[in-house]
Amino acid sequence: MTQEITEWLAEIQVLQQQVTELQKERDAAWESAEKWRLLYNTEAEQRRRDAQLSQQAIASLKAEINRLQGIEQRQFQDGAALAAIEKQVAQITSVEELKAKLIATLKERDRLQQALKAEQDDHAQTRRNLTTALGDAIDSLARQHSQQ
Repeated sequence: MTQEITEWLAEIQVLQQQVTELQKERDAAWESAEKWRLLYNTEAEQRRRDAQLSQQAIASLKAEINRLQGIEQRQFQDGAALAAIEKQVAQITSVEELKAKLIATLKERDRLQQALKAEQDDHAQTRRNLTTALGDAIDSLARQHSQQ
């Protein structure tokens, strides 16, 4: 009987060691899982913030486009052209696409401003040339009239 008790006690000690080891493994696994959960939550929160900032940027850029379209609508009454512009704006789905479209639009605006300035300069030069030619013609007629 003593031998049985000794074997049971030894077996109980082995089982207690196994329980202790398993508890340590469980605690380590729990800590690891908690660390991963924290990392996941941090990353998810960052993604949510990024998505929210992107949505705000898209809304802001669309508002700016709408504001610019409002200015254009007052100056540009072609319904078909306005519908085509509105369709293009509605098709924009990302911030990058919106930025690219805005950059292209701003470049086109700058090019058109330069072309307008060149046209205005040419018009002013033509007006000066015509005024000079008209003045010369009047002077010539006045001389002819005074010689008669």
